Amino acid sequence: MKNASVGTELGSVAAARRADGRAQPPARAHAGLVWTLIRTDFKVRYYGTAGGFVWALLKPLTMFVLLMAVFSFLFGSNPNYKLDLIIGLFLWDFFAESTKAGLTSLHAKGFLLLKAKCPSWILVVTSISNAVITLAVFTAIIMVFLVGAGRSPSLGGVVLFVIYCVAFAMIVIGFSLGASGLFLRYRDLNQVWDVVSQAGFFVAPIIYPLTILPERFHFYLYLWPPTAVIEFSRDVLVRGVIPTATAHVCLAGVVVISLAAGWAMFRWLAPRAAEYL
Repeated sequence: MKNASVGTELGSVAAARRADGRAQPPARAHAGLVWTLIRTDFKVRYYGTAGGFVWALLKPLTMFVLLMAVFSFLFGSNPNYKLDLIIGLFLWDFFAESTKAGLTSLHAKGFLLLKAKCPSWILVVTSISNAVITLAVFTAIIMVFLVGAGRSPSLGGVVLFVIYCVAFAMIVIGFSLGASGLFLRYRDLNQVWDVVSQAGFFVAPIIYPLTILPERFHFYLYLWPPTAVIEFSRDVLVRGVIPTATAHVCLAGVVVISLAAGWAMFRWLAPRAAEYL
């Protein structure tokens, strides 16, 4: 079903190009391909489901209810715990879903490399589109909720939160570029990443406040990229505190390193991707 849908969509794009009779500029052709893949992935993911896109929001919301029922006894004295928990869960859900999709992106859509001859990096980047859409919807919902609760974040806080989300997506793209090529050679990487991400859920301060740990351990938690994004997002949206310039420089460094390392590994592995499909 998925392969057929993507193939049909790409076929219609190719037909439109032939009917136009002119070669499209590469940038315009790539933009059309990106939109086609995003639209098709969205349709395929929720095809035949009664709830449709609502299911993407129900998973973290269900986790929120369950975790609140358990941990509210421990952290109920923290007035911000509910907001901290829901922000942490949605940001983590984006990370978990997008890295899983990015890891297997070349393998899942490898037939396009053989039939449609599309740039392989586009398949990797667009693989996280569903997770990005879900995160965008959550951002709108949390903003409306904060305004309705009388805790409207400042304009600067909202802008910083959007920047953090973009940085998070860049980190995921860097990981996906490198890991997708490795996965074609080492299929066990999928299982390894499942274990790492499960452990990472407890490394990141999602269900517990970071302040309950001695400050000397905070550095090690910040080595795990989701920790910085989650904590910075809570600061600007809930606490009204802007992280230091040093903290922002460190986050920018993580983004640059992730993209550079991922792209370098992708350039090394991608040319031979078809051999491992």
